[in-house]
Amino acid sequence: MDIIFPLLTPNELLIACLIAVLAGFVKGVVGFAMPLVLVSGLTTFMSPELALAGLIVPTVITNAHQALRQGIPAARKSVVDFKVFLLAGLLALLATAQMVRVFPDQVMMAVIGVPVTFFALLQLGGHQFQLSGRSRSIEVVAGAIAGGLGGVSGIWGPPTVAYLTALNTPKHDQIRIQGVIYGLGAVVLLFAHIGSGVLRAETIGFSLALVPTAYLGMRIGLSAMDRINQIVFKRATLFVLLVAGLNLIRRAWMG
Repeated sequence: MDIIFPLLTPNELLIACLIAVLAGFVKGVVGFAMPLVLVSGLTTFMSPELALAGLIVPTVITNAHQALRQGIPAARKSVVDFKVFLLAGLLALLATAQMVRVFPDQVMMAVIGVPVTFFALLQLGGHQFQLSGRSRSIEVVAGAIAGGLGGVSGIWGPPTVAYLTALNTPKHDQIRIQGVIYGLGAVVLLFAHIGSGVLRAETIGFSLALVPTAYLGMRIGLSAMDRINQIVFKRATLFVLLVAGLNLIRRAWMG
């Protein structure tokens, strides 16, 4: 056990797997937030860097399933439709991934938590951000912000969700598009953090161990998502954002 998981006790590994089930379930229901839930939960008893390492492989696997759930042609169409967002995000992710080792833990949590909470509160309060159509400039900005956050934290969902929500994207389309965007970003993140040293011999076993429980949670969540309507889906999405954002702010404040 000590050889496979040198940075964790057995009890910590068990708790991490339970958090991964919850994170996978949330992702299945709303299409995102698995990294948010994992980081929020795991950083209560481990460093943000180890939490980031743990979420990388489960994120790749679950996003691949989410992106391909409606078939390869639908996933391919999503890539073509959102190629500008993807390119801007991937470039920003690569540019910021190497900052993880020098980025202060509390700053990382605050950078994610404050905008997430602000966006969720505005939306739940009835202040809607609506776009009448696609804009390349807005798509570049949203993609760059998402990729930048993803590079330093493994979390790029909130800007993506904000953009798709503003476009009034239908529920199942939004789930698939998120899977495609996050999946491609997760693959880049994996290789970027092999280079940064976050994902290495001491942490890869932990990341692999979270895959089965995260996948199980996501399958349960997808079944629940199929049964809810668009309004409930949107409010559930915003509620998840709010809870995760507040928890990250708490961690940043308390240290």
